[in-house]
Amino acid sequence: MDWKGRRQSDNIEDERGSSPMRGGSGGGPFGGGMGFPGGGMRRGGGLSISTIIILVVIFLVLKAMGIDVMGLLQQGGALDGGTGPGYEQSDSSGGNAPPANDEMKQFVATVLADTEDTWTGIFKSMGQTYTDPKLVLFSGRFPSACGTASAATGPFYCPSDQKVYLDMAFFQQMKDQFGAAGDFAQAYVIAHEVGHHVQDLLGILPKFNQARQNMSEADANKLSVRIELQADCFAGIWGKFTQQKGILQEGDLEEALNAAQQIGDDTLQKRSQGYVVPDSFNHGTSAQRVKWFKQGFGSGKLSDCDTLNNPV
Repeated sequence: MDWKGRRQSDNIEDERGSSPMRGGSGGGPFGGGMGFPGGGMRRGGGLSISTIIILVVIFLVLKAMGIDVMGLLQQGGALDGGTGPGYEQSDSSGGNAPPANDEMKQFVATVLADTEDTWTGIFKSMGQTYTDPKLVLFSGRFPSACGTASAATGPFYCPSDQKVYLDMAFFQQMKDQFGAAGDFAQAYVIAHEVGHHVQDLLGILPKFNQARQNMSEADANKLSVRIELQADCFAGIWGKFTQQKGILQEGDLEEALNAAQQIGDDTLQKRSQGYVVPDSFNHGTSAQRVKWFKQGFGSGKLSDCDTLNNPV
């Protein structure tokens, strides 16, 4: 992918190496992990009964040892060395922050700029205005309006703050653990999450959120698959416009299709547990993900990405 020297988006929030911040508790994320194991957000909430019992035991043991636990807490300390109530601990520090404009950040900013150009043009052709999302770069753990972002969640889109969250270490995981290497494979991940933002602007995500509240888990998973496949199709539309700009190189399309193949629910489940559980699929099979990316890439039309009303 010939990306160097192209426009870079200003909508990047580089939080790598930042201090811990208060987390939010808004609506759930979309595209968490792109379907990878470990995807999905940790929700906020109360402590379990077992956790409370363990904490009480620890408190009594420390008190018996003569340690003033309450005094430590009042001084802002925590048993785990954390930052105190209401805060998420960052896995990185300002002293270890990467360069302010390293090459990977430039790459992400360039891909994001291309998605902005693509969707601004498409929305304009429909008589609508495209609102650019923000893309947050973080490392380790970072709070979002949808909960705590971490390396385990993978990239995701949060509709509550209209931001894409990305730990770029995920790209190395794609290469090493899943055999999905290449810059266009990485660009596909970004375009997929931006695809969820497009769904948000079109009113698709709000309707999905409302509908799944009254669904069984199995039915909600089936609808989630359709949402994710549409985001793949939207990523394909972006790929089509990228191809028209003449910046794709030989093998780029194959990189994206391979990534879609490697992150299908069936492929991931076979790899991790040796068998598949179709009712648990929430991103789509490898064949479906490849099909819908190719659908968008082939036509470049929103009307050809209607996964909600057509067989997937």
